[in-house]
Amino acid sequence: MPLHPFHGRALARAIACAIASASLGAHAEDDPQRATTLREVRVSAASHDTSVDPDLPSVVETVSAARLDRLNVVNVEDALKYLPSFGIRKRFIGDENATFSVRGTSNQQSARGLVYLDGLLLSNLLGNNWANPPRWSMAFPENLARVDVIYGAYSALYPGNAIGATVLMTTRMPDRLEVTGEVQAFTQHVHDYGVDRDYGGSRQSATIGDRSGRFAFLIGVSHLRSNGQPLVYATQALSSATGGPRPVTGAIADTGANGLPRQVVGINAEGQEATDQDEAHARLTYDITPDVTAGLTVGYWSQDMSHRTETFLRDANGQPVYAGPVTIDGRRYTLPANYFAPSTRQSRNYLYGASLGTHRDTGWNVEGNVSYFDMDRNRDRVASSVSYNGAGLLTAGDGSRWRTLDLRASHTPDSIAPDTHTVSFGYHYDGYRLANASYNLDAWRRGGAGMLTAANGGSTQTQALYLQDAWQLVDGWRLTVGARYEQWRAFDGSRATATAGVRYAERKETHTSPKASLAWTVSDTVLLRLSAARAYRFPTVNELFQGSFNGIALVNNDPRLKPENDLSRELSAEWYRPNGVARFTVYRSDTRDTLFSQTDTTVFPNVTNVQNVGLVRTRGAEASYDARDVIWPGFDLTANAAYTQATTVRNRRNPASEGKQFYRIPRWRANLVATWRATGRMALTLAGRYSGRQYNTLDHSDIHPDTFGGASDFLTFDARVTWKASDHVDLGAGVDNLTDRRYYVYYPYPSRTYLVEAKFHL
Repeated sequence: MPLHPFHGRALARAIACAIASASLGAHAEDDPQRATTLREVRVSAASHDTSVDPDLPSVVETVSAARLDRLNVVNVEDALKYLPSFGIRKRFIGDENATFSVRGTSNQQSARGLVYLDGLLLSNLLGNNWANPPRWSMAFPENLARVDVIYGAYSALYPGNAIGATVLMTTRMPDRLEVTGEVQAFTQHVHDYGVDRDYGGSRQSATIGDRSGRFAFLIGVSHLRSNGQPLVYATQALSSATGGPRPVTGAIADTGANGLPRQVVGINAEGQEATDQDEAHARLTYDITPDVTAGLTVGYWSQDMSHRTETFLRDANGQPVYAGPVTIDGRRYTLPANYFAPSTRQSRNYLYGASLGTHRDTGWNVEGNVSYFDMDRNRDRVASSVSYNGAGLLTAGDGSRWRTLDLRASHTPDSIAPDTHTVSFGYHYDGYRLANASYNLDAWRRGGAGMLTAANGGSTQTQALYLQDAWQLVDGWRLTVGARYEQWRAFDGSRATATAGVRYAERKETHTSPKASLAWTVSDTVLLRLSAARAYRFPTVNELFQGSFNGIALVNNDPRLKPENDLSRELSAEWYRPNGVARFTVYRSDTRDTLFSQTDTTVFPNVTNVQNVGLVRTRGAEASYDARDVIWPGFDLTANAAYTQATTVRNRRNPASEGKQFYRIPRWRANLVATWRATGRMALTLAGRYSGRQYNTLDHSDIHPDTFGGASDFLTFDARVTWKASDHVDLGAGVDNLTDRRYYVYYPYPSRTYLVEAKFHL
């Protein structure tokens, strides 16, 4: 049975008590693998690794490879699900649209987060919504050395897209021959809206790596097959028309998120997604000298997905009904011809990257990274009606791409003494190209493209120069200041239909983003840090140029959108123990001209498109604790709780949203992960995740949260046991959503899911 809603304040108090009791009980001996430093930021970095700058003036959370082994991880984004203030929009295993929410950034603002793999950008900044997620699948969970998450845009080293958070994933490189193979299987049972069946899948992966002198390589391949639970249900608002032809049965009476009665008549639109994904990843490094390393990365990800639909309706003869006029409980409805139309999606993507850099502990370091991400094939095929291979529509994004170049130099003094400086400066370039077109199809499943119906595209480019100086003022006091100068332009924007077209003029903007942070090492165990930063997040190609045509009239896009203008402040206190660290942070962010898709209710007819929201203000606080050998040896505990008040302060185009909590940002989030290393070969983990009430509308008109289309609060538990059966075999079994909590974030999220896995390694 699902649990009753659990109030956020109560959970926060419970976790606070857990943190306090764990702090009092933490007296175990030091663990050399978790050594910490009070130099600005807590980072357990491996030697010769420069993926995280040691002078970052902001909060950093780290997830190690050892911790990942003790969690239920199938896709790499699973590594983030227990971090403070984080929420992962992962609707099922293998969901390609897994965006994240953090602090005052919602999961519909994907361009306000950055994801890197070994310095190569995986963030899809062509757009800013659920359809533009990071390309997580270019990384293998089993190949990661660690994942570091940087909160906010407080460092001049990263662009304004870091307003939410920056995720840095680092690939481990082998020291000797390694051969691994892993098999995972998972299943869930869904009993919801007339559906009563099992959904699941499997993942298989294999890697090989070795080091020979200066040369090292790591190559991996994997295949994922997953049948997710139904995501979208076909609903009809309760009709006021009575009587009519063709009485049908099978509809389910329900209440919608808006509090109004409705009929649920089947599964449509995205429906139930069945996906096959193939991945390949190769990373090669060569130590030119003991201090200079070159790297090469190649990634491949392809997907073949089917959106399966189903009608619940049956006529008097028991035959399924898909379209046309029907009568349900004496009320008349008309179902469109394409209401239950199936669809497919095919994707093929390539990542190419190269790096060259030094990794000295002191003195000068220089590094460069160049990357190219190619969306070689990106095609959606949608039927016009319920048919196996009748007419339909093809939407193709083939050729959309992005490329980046980063050059950085830094100097670190031999010792951190008063009046010494650690300086970093560099150059950044990125270019994005979007090319979308849709065509009529005579045969929707396999036919060639017919007449063009619509097209849109364009490019954006950003160049940046930055400088950051970490100045040790006196013993215990460190001032980090920096600035980032960015020049942005949008060009080659266009939209067209079969009969009309328009091109957009080139735009250019330049902005400078200052940063400052003051850290005080109060004692050997306490660090205080106050940071402030300005950041600009420029509009994406999709936001500027993707809209729609109504006849020959252009609607639904605005090429004059302003960049988001964010001013953030953060005050953190960190307490270090020999076996762990505790942190408390308060933060505030004022974001002007927030870019968000909304309806302009001040004009008639209403217009829905991406608009600038006047001001969104975020205030919040986080508490976290992370330690090993708490209470007794072998017991590890991670606990965190966060309160976020993100308020729409000014929004002249939608006044009803003013004073309301912003879209899909809960007031309370909390996580608790407890691991007992029972023996040297066995570990047991129990984890809990809580999210408070969210809203799927800016004006909070979705008043009924616990239904399809609503946004529930939820408390779920996950469990896992790992057993090292031999020196070459690791076994694991786990359960996600242990109590089978039924909850929604617009879509229904997974039911209780069982996972088993076996890993073989030489």
